[in-house]
Amino acid sequence: MKRVRVTIHPQSLENPTLYERLTRAPYLRRVQTVNWNIREPPAAFLLRLRGDYERLVPELEADDQMLDHELLPVSDRECYLFLKGHAPAEARALWENFTRDGLLTVPPVEWGEDGSSTFTIVGTEADVQAAVDGVPDAVDVEVRRVGGERVAPADARGALSDRQREAVETALALGYYAVPREATTADVAAALDCSPSTAGEHLQRAESAVLAALFGD
Repeated sequence: MKRVRVTIHPQSLENPTLYERLTRAPYLRRVQTVNWNIREPPAAFLLRLRGDYERLVPELEADDQMLDHELLPVSDRECYLFLKGHAPAEARALWENFTRDGLLTVPPVEWGEDGSSTFTIVGTEADVQAAVDGVPDAVDVEVRRVGGERVAPADARGALSDRQREAVETALALGYYAVPREATTADVAAALDCSPSTAGEHLQRAESAVLAALFGD
């Protein structure tokens, strides 16, 4: 079995209009595909979004490719988004290429601001090679890593609670971790609408969890 981390750049293909919007939305900090079903039309996707996701609602309602959608809030800055709609044939064929034969695509798929998608595929060497070779010539594909000790890439962010992750992302945005520091714990607390002691505790616990995930046994 081989584990390969790849990034594809499908901007040259006909993609769903929502894909273009989501990858370039300045109000979203992170977009991931958690699961999907493209075997039979219409296509269905479950996304995880971080940011001011409520701003997306008017675009969902105005998108004539969408047959159904539902926002499932996790917090005021994070949600799951269920989508069902029409996917252009080119986009469908590209993703079907990564589920051929015995090949598996390991979620989540990370959406980049440049329109790229990064994910891990697992399968026999022949299946992995066939999938990479099956990417259309117009789509750039980067093999970022082969092998590794884990099926999915290690991600220290997975060690954080939703509130801890929100605190760290807020602190980063405000410059709390900049050198020299541009924000205080009180600034982070004001943005999170909590007390400075609570914000400090969130940050301290998050830092401990991340370091333990990176360097612990």
